[in-house]
Amino acid sequence: MNAEVRPLGVTCNLACTYCYEHPVRDAGNFARDYDLDAIKRAVEAEGADSFSLFGGEALLMPLSDLKELWRWGYERFGRNGIQTNGALITDKHIELFKRYNVNVGISIDGPDELNDVRWAGSLEKTREATRRTMQAIDKLLEAGLKPGLIVTLHRGNASPERLPRLKDWFRELDQKGIQSARLHILEVDHPLVRARWALSDEENLSAFIELAKLERELKTLRFDVFRDILAMLKGEDGRATCIWQGCDAWTTHAVRGIEAHGERSNCSRTNKDGVDWFKADQVGFERYLALYQTPQEDGGCQGCRFWLACKGNCPATAIDGDWRNRSEHCRVWFGLMEYFEAKLLDVGITPISQDPKRQDIERYFLARWVAGERPTIQQARQALRGGRAPVVGGQCHPGGHGDQITHGDHYDTRGAGQ
Repeated sequence: MNAEVRPLGVTCNLACTYCYEHPVRDAGNFARDYDLDAIKRAVEAEGADSFSLFGGEALLMPLSDLKELWRWGYERFGRNGIQTNGALITDKHIELFKRYNVNVGISIDGPDELNDVRWAGSLEKTREATRRTMQAIDKLLEAGLKPGLIVTLHRGNASPERLPRLKDWFRELDQKGIQSARLHILEVDHPLVRARWALSDEENLSAFIELAKLERELKTLRFDVFRDILAMLKGEDGRATCIWQGCDAWTTHAVRGIEAHGERSNCSRTNKDGVDWFKADQVGFERYLALYQTPQEDGGCQGCRFWLACKGNCPATAIDGDWRNRSEHCRVWFGLMEYFEAKLLDVGITPISQDPKRQDIERYFLARWVAGERPTIQQARQALRGGRAPVVGGQCHPGGHGDQITHGDHYDTRGAGQ
C-alpha cells in the first residue's frame, strides 16, 4: 500500500485551467509549512510499504528536504515515488531519482499548444514550461528512468482537429521507450471550464477509441484505461485502478493521503468545497447501494449490465458534483465497455456483463457492502461456485474480507483482439 504525501498541499508553479485542486486553492487552504518528522511518522502509522510525493507541485520543496525524505524512504522501503508536472526537474533531481529509486510520474497533455491548458501565467511562459517538461522526459530516459505519464483529454489536445497531433506524439513517446500513460477524462468543477475545454461525450468516446486502435501499433506504450476496462469485464478487478472499485468519497480506499503535519486525508479529486477533509474512520458503501437501486433517469445505475465493471465510476465526476449520482461521463464509459465487450466476445471470452450469474454476483456485492466489507468479483464467483454464498431472499450470506486494490500490473489489451 502506497501513501500519498503532500508536504506543500496544493501549492504549485502552474495554474492549470482545469485543475481539480482549484476549489481548495480558491478557499485559500494552502500548506504554510511542513514537518518532515511528522510526515515520516504518519507514513509508518499508515502501514505503508512506500510513499509518493504529490502536490500541487512537490518539486517546489528544497532539494535538501527532498533528499532527506527519499533517503529515509529508500532505507525504509527500498523505493520512492513522485508525481510532477516536470517543468522543475533538474539534473540534480535526476541524480536523486536514481540514487533513491524514485519512480517518476509526469503530468503533461502533449507538446506545444496541446499542453496550453497547463497555464503558467502567459502563453510564452506556458510554452517554456512545456518545453522544459518535454526536455525532462528525454533526460529521464537518457538516465535509464522510464517515467509514466498522466494525460487529460480535453478540447486543447483531443478535439477532432487536435487528436492527430496527440496520436503522433504518443507514437514518438513509444519510439523513445515510454511504456505507460494514464488517460483521464477532464474533471469539470466550473461551468467556464466546461464551456471552453470539455469534449462532448461523442468526442470523448471517439478519442478513446482512436487511442485504443493506436495502441495496437505501438511497441511498448500502453494506456491504463483500456487495461482496466478489460480487466473489469473479465472479472479480474484486482488488476484495475481505483475508479472502478466502488470508492467511498469519505475514505478513498486507494489514496492514503498524508498532509504537511502528518494529517490523514483523502484523494484530492473528491474535494469539491475547498476543504481537505480528514479521512473518516468508517468506510461506507451507501453510494453504491443507492446507485444500484436508483433509476438511470434519476442519476442512478439501475439495470445497467456494466454495473459490476463500472459501479458508477469515480464519485469525483458525479453528475452535478453530487457523489450520490453516477459519473457524468456514463455515456463515455458505457460506450467503451460496449466496445471492449464485443472484442472479448469475438475471441470467445464471456465478459462479466454477459455472465449468466451476473445478477447473483451483484446480489453478493450488495450483501457484502451492507456488511461494510469490500468484495471482489473473483471472491463472488468463487463463493457462488463453492455454494458458500447462496442467494437467500435476494441477498447472499457474506464472509471474509475484500481484497485491497493493486496498481501497476501490466495488462496487454491486445489479447482481446482489440
